[in-house]
Amino acid sequence: MSGTLTAQPTLFRFATAGSVDDGKSTLVGRLLHDSKAILADQLDQVARTSAERGFAHGAFDFALLTDGLRAEREQGITIDVAYRYFSTGSRSFILADCPGHVQYTRNMVTGATTADAVVVLVDGRKGVLEQTRRHLAVVALLRVPHVIVAVNKIDLIGFSADAFADVAAQARSVASELDIEGLHLLPVSALDGDNVVDRSDRTPWYDGPSLLELLETLPATGSLGDDPHTAPEPLRLPVQLVLRPQGGLSPELAADPVEAELLRDYRAVAGRISSGTVRIGDRVQLFPSGIATTVTGIRSSGRPVAEAVAPQSVSLEFADDLDTARGALVVAEGTLPLGRREADVELFNLDARPITPGQRVLVKHGTTTVQAIVAQIESRYDLDALVHAPAQTLHTNDIGRARLRLAADLPLEPYASSRHGGSFLVIHPSDGATLAAGIVRD
Repeated sequence: MSGTLTAQPTLFRFATAGSVDDGKSTLVGRLLHDSKAILADQLDQVARTSAERGFAHGAFDFALLTDGLRAEREQGITIDVAYRYFSTGSRSFILADCPGHVQYTRNMVTGATTADAVVVLVDGRKGVLEQTRRHLAVVALLRVPHVIVAVNKIDLIGFSADAFADVAAQARSVASELDIEGLHLLPVSALDGDNVVDRSDRTPWYDGPSLLELLETLPATGSLGDDPHTAPEPLRLPVQLVLRPQGGLSPELAADPVEAELLRDYRAVAGRISSGTVRIGDRVQLFPSGIATTVTGIRSSGRPVAEAVAPQSVSLEFADDLDTARGALVVAEGTLPLGRREADVELFNLDARPITPGQRVLVKHGTTTVQAIVAQIESRYDLDALVHAPAQTLHTNDIGRARLRLAADLPLEPYASSRHGGSFLVIHPSDGATLAAGIVRD
């Protein structure tokens, strides 16, 4: 890949995935270290631990910067999703280092669901493996906007352009099978730092950006910096709370009697904007009533503002006193989604218990939770063959197609058009455990 890169000063979420020992945690540690996002005391601790374990390749075992659980350090593997936050001069990042073991594939789903990009590592010596195919299949199902395949350990194959080209061809073939478009490919050495933060002079045949340069320039989705070349998603704000102070603060006792008097008749709905933009004067509708009104005031962090965008948390004042409550959805006028009582969905089983037809569950969508029944299990996704096979039960880590019957209308939208409007959780009604993550198929 080549060309001029334009910085995107936005929050960017990305996840790492790949097979066991492909170097995911080392890559993340190297990325944090070389971008100077690690505190000195943490570096000292990692250096001591690396020395105690006889780590011979440099001063640090970079994987220790992300593998925080004791079991992870003892076994030398990643078990849980490790979240890290760092910033560069161009952008702020939230990264999720996901496990590589087959039994932890569900954890990878957790990390990739909200990601703007997923970095899939491939060992340059081994090429694309079955677990790589599984992770790419999950990425395709979740429709992650940007997919980066980093061919790691390029130093162990002599920085060979031909070896990189062979692995790149394998990755493109799988991506083509899964209809993944716009695949980004780059050679890296997580251990030595080649093409991680800075471009390497040991790969003169590669003229593309380093991994960090690429992450700094890819357009974010559903955030303060949506790609200007794509149509923006319409406003969606799930109502978390209705604010109604109504005399809760007596003007006689208040530090600011004028403010207290203004709040006497104050009424607003509060929540986090999941997509789109809202401005004072905009016409909006409320789901499920469909009633339209005008936005007359917006507050963010307690201060009045003229507009707000996803993912800001705000309160909205309306021209009309509307009967609304937690679970309602504020949308741009003319974009009101249809209420659904049934939905064809894709389920990612996250619990040890199987999901079976006839099972009673709770479905949480936005700020609304309704009772539901698993009406049918249609198939299970065979992640090795990349085909759907008939099934009646979904076990741990299974991904399958099902039909849900809901006890109340939900504003479910196709996941292909809205990642927020088309995603939900399936919850066990008795203990509150999350059984599955789901996306709406159509």
